[in-house]
Amino acid sequence: MCLGIPSKIVSVDEIHQTGQADHLGTRVMVNLALLDEARVGEWVIIHAGFAISKLNDQEAKETLDLLRQIAAHE
Repeated sequence: MCLGIPSKIVSVDEIHQTGQADHLGTRVMVNLALLDEARVGEWVIIHAGFAISKLNDQEAKETLDLLRQIAAHE
């Protein structure tokens, strides 16, 4: 099973449809080809190196808060 963790886009290469995202403090390369106009500062869910969906700030915050709560109980 794969867990999609919200990651924030920190750079975009529009020519190659790639970029970097902050993934819990680590920068990861991500393919942005599946999204329409990904922009720096947007939240995305990444699966197998591809950004597969966007989230708004509230959705990202709620998801990260829930994941932190789960981790605290383990």
